[in-house]
Amino acid sequence: MLLLTATLLTTAPPALARPDGWSLTPLGGGRPAFYAEGAPGTVLRDTVAVTNRRRAPVTVRLRGTGVSATLARAALTVPARTRAEVPFTVTVPRGAAPGDRTGAIVARDPHGRTASVPVRVRVGGPALPALTVEHLAVHADRITYELVNRGTTVLVPRLAVRADGVFGRLLDRAPRTLPVRLPPGARRTLSEPWPGRPVLGGARVRLTVTAAGGAYATASTSAGYVPWGAVAGAAAVATAGTAVLLRRRHRARRARPGAAEPAGAAGAVS
Repeated sequence: MLLLTATLLTTAPPALARPDGWSLTPLGGGRPAFYAEGAPGTVLRDTVAVTNRRRAPVTVRLRGTGVSATLARAALTVPARTRAEVPFTVTVPRGAAPGDRTGAIVARDPHGRTASVPVRVRVGGPALPALTVEHLAVHADRITYELVNRGTTVLVPRLAVRADGVFGRLLDRAPRTLPVRLPPGARRTLSEPWPGRPVLGGARVRLTVTAAGGAYATASTSAGYVPWGAVAGAAAVATAGTAVLLRRRHRARRARPGAAEPAGAAGAVS
């Protein structure tokens, strides 16, 4: 059962770091954050303290963010020079993959002032980093692909891109860290710009993705390029040239002596 307790501050308050005169801390002192560890389904218990060093009561609202937190009170009024202790629980979701989860317990007063304490939960189980690169495709000016976290840890991937054509290397980008965090099971569609793609011929594109813990994946695909505008222009020129040649041949036949007139071309003689 969750209980709320209050303790009167009998000693003189120290110099206040906050002008509003109240603070939010883990009960027990000396802890900058709440730390807990448990397997999926575990209920973790701790207590947060709201300390009011003012000469007047203060009302605050409490909530959890980023984690499944249940507080004994969602709102409370703390008397002057009093510390209120609010127990709370954090439940590790069933089926949660092993790894770290972060959140906070946040307090807010009617004037909009807020204070928070980080909550860091480690879900027990083996850490298995793994990822795949899927649906790789080459377009006119970019390369698209999907990254999928197949493991049990949060991944920050690094990407290297390489493309080879008939006459050698077309693209060679060294590994760089992507601005992406992939939690377990997450899938992200990403793209790489390629403004200098070849206009004729083909290319073999290869992506290599790595992440901390030994995660490694590659994917490759082939892409052919045909300058359809140039092909259409060449076809039009060829068609026009053929028409001119046929007209010239027709005129040459008509200009030769004794060339037969087409039937009905001469007038009738009586």
